[in-house]
Amino acid sequence: MTDRSLAALGFDDVPALRPLTYPGRPVTAPALLAGSELWELAPSPGGPGGWPVLGGTIGPPREPLDAVLARLGQVPLEQRHPVIAVGSNASPAQLHHKLTALGHPAAVPMVPVRVRGIGVGCSAHIGRYGYVATAPYADPAAETPLVVSWLDAAQLASVDATEFPNYRRILLPGASFPMVLPSGERLGGAYLYVGARGVLAGPDGAPDRPSGRPRPGGGDQSALLTGLLASSARLRGLLGPDPGAWIRRAAADRALRETAASVFADEGWVLHGYDPLSTLA
Repeated sequence: MTDRSLAALGFDDVPALRPLTYPGRPVTAPALLAGSELWELAPSPGGPGGWPVLGGTIGPPREPLDAVLARLGQVPLEQRHPVIAVGSNASPAQLHHKLTALGHPAAVPMVPVRVRGIGVGCSAHIGRYGYVATAPYADPAAETPLVVSWLDAAQLASVDATEFPNYRRILLPGASFPMVLPSGERLGGAYLYVGARGVLAGPDGAPDRPSGRPRPGGGDQSALLTGLLASSARLRGLLGPDPGAWIRRAAADRALRETAASVFADEGWVLHGYDPLSTLA
């Protein structure tokens, strides 16, 4: 039997433990996170609860997802909440780390979707592990590959706690933000964590002149931190001279994180008004 462990599949980098790997490796095909393993799902008509599970280590082959969840002692899809991930929650290793650290089973269906109207930027804060995390923003022209995870009530409450106070959870309606599954079916809606601090502006070729458009997020963390350090002498004094120093200093000192994040605003890099909720008003 094929080794379906996260380590064997190359999904073992946990951004909470290795911050410069943020946002981690997301799933690129439908899968069930089952403990420290990732089992394949085969999209088919009728909704993800009926999708066959391939390569699992319990039950008969090609058993429907809901039946496999029942074998694992977990609730079916209809009792779960779809949550769109734009950052490290799309990484099965990070999600496994979060849930097991809080005493919850890491049994989560994770499915790539294409979401229209949402872009991925950089949140205007520094997370507790030292990295600059992603944040979604409204962009009517965007069609973005993201990941939806179906969490049970306890898992959702625990993930909420890890996101507060820098993010708040909203319900994104599928009618306004179409969400297409690999099967071609559309979700009626899903939860999304939106940033409470705004998003960082992107450079327009001059480090001291932000473009007025969000800086793209979700790329190489070292490159992002290097660019921010190069653009601000104050940041270099607080967190420099390089990404490794940034991570070490920021992760060790909450007050320093807050001070450094205030530099984002002082430099004129923080953009507001891109909240998806504002497009529904």
